[in-house]
Amino acid sequence: MTESTAIFRSSPFLDPSPTAAAGSLAILHLKRDLLLPVTLEPSSFAEGYAEGAVINTRFGSFPHSTLLNLPWGSQVLASKVDTGSRGRRGDGKGRGKKRKREELGSETVTPQEGANVDAGEEPREARAATAAGSGFIHLLPPTPEAWTLSLPHRTQVVYTPDYSYILQRLRVRPGDTVIEAGAGSGSFTHAAARAVFNGYPPSESGQSNSEAPNKKRKRYGKVYSFEYHEPRAQQLAEEIKQHGLDQIVRVTHRDVYEDGFTVDTPTQGYPQKEHAPQANAVFLDLPAPWMALRQLTRAALSPQAARAVTRPRPASDSPGQDGQADTTMADAPQPTTSKPFVSPLDPRTTTHLCTFSPCIEQVQRTVTAMRELGWLEIDMVEVQHRRIDVRRERVGLHEEGLRGVNASAASVDEAVSRLREVESRLKEFRENTAASAQGVNDAEGGREVDGGRKGMGKPQKEWPPKKSGAKQQRQQANVKAAEERKIFKEGRLVHRTEPELKTHTSYLAFAVLPRQWTAEDEARCKRRWPVKDGKQAVENGNEKKM
Repeated sequence: MTESTAIFRSSPFLDPSPTAAAGSLAILHLKRDLLLPVTLEPSSFAEGYAEGAVINTRFGSFPHSTLLNLPWGSQVLASKVDTGSRGRRGDGKGRGKKRKREELGSETVTPQEGANVDAGEEPREARAATAAGSGFIHLLPPTPEAWTLSLPHRTQVVYTPDYSYILQRLRVRPGDTVIEAGAGSGSFTHAAARAVFNGYPPSESGQSNSEAPNKKRKRYGKVYSFEYHEPRAQQLAEEIKQHGLDQIVRVTHRDVYEDGFTVDTPTQGYPQKEHAPQANAVFLDLPAPWMALRQLTRAALSPQAARAVTRPRPASDSPGQDGQADTTMADAPQPTTSKPFVSPLDPRTTTHLCTFSPCIEQVQRTVTAMRELGWLEIDMVEVQHRRIDVRRERVGLHEEGLRGVNASAASVDEAVSRLREVESRLKEFRENTAASAQGVNDAEGGREVDGGRKGMGKPQKEWPPKKSGAKQQRQQANVKAAEERKIFKEGRLVHRTEPELKTHTSYLAFAVLPRQWTAEDEARCKRRWPVKDGKQAVENGNEKKM
């Protein structure tokens, strides 16, 4: 087994296993908009629980042992967890602190926290979990959509309604190369990695690099993510590695305004060499995207052109017109390096660009720079996503006692029948009330007969009846009948629009940069489609037109 094969690990975001395994990332679905990411651990004593590692939620406690080896999508019941041992952990000298997994050897048996090691007490095995009376969650595999709703927010994130539309407009396909500037929390990074994924490179998956000499070389998808804030870049790179996406995503700490979008490729025995990503699509989530556009060209810009793109615009925002400069934007610093320019774009394909800006003023500056640099098909879109909740509404008196229904009369006949039933019960109540009052009067004004009083005693019939009467019996009958009905087919379809959704106001500016056209391309086209006497001869297989 080679070294690359030993360290290779497929990503659960791209190829999840059928069941939840130890050490894998899982998403706990508490409710629709409340997801919790958890790295499943085998039974250990580091958490201080008798059941091993436990995750506590508002819906109960769930030991990791109850989540392991379950198929994705399983419903897991909460467990009864004894937390009393946590208060007796340690001896005040640091033994009660949580130990890192790196400090625990894979073959070392760790005593249970709180056990008296000096007294020779043997560590206890993790106790089997006991199901609680209520509470449950669902165990889901990690996906970019689930990760977006559950990731730790370091910055404002790009939510699913935005990045799904962005990837579609950028025409990202498996095997493409995507540049992302402004990685932030990594929401778009995970979605882009899934969109470009078409397999792992052979050198990283442990497969052989030998290919047929005449076989076209397969191009594997890649995401180059750039982040200016170094702590965020380091944290995102660590998450990418934990999620098994480091073979596809490369996170770089860099100021793209000044240093561009090239990456350093370390080679053994040689100094670092700049490598061009050759991107097919670019996504810029930057405060000033127009300042980064000068780095996204086919060829190097002249100093005058670079200053024209990044200079502050006058109030009229018309290129070439003198006027008072916009004081809200500072002059972009000019590059001080003398390194030769290396284009990060693929010269063989058209490049699609998207910028993400929260203010319309940023869009105006960006669109102006796009026009000056030759970008075409410029378009701006504002995404206003609304979720529509579609459900079946069941109405009728036969639904009384069931949950999630409208237990009111569905027709006039049902309403009249229920009114007649209520009137008959009310009439019976009045008759019993009158009989009871008459019995009390007879008892108070009765004559003594044979040493007793006539009419003494309670009424013969009590009223109102107990709760185990008609209503409760009717509800129990409805619940029993519902078990035999196909409820999912009943009722009418209704919908309502939910006003609140996790997103934020943003303007998406799209543009297209045509592929680089060289003299060699022109000569090749003239040879393939020659022009004779003003008429074009086109040969396509056996078809020939003059």
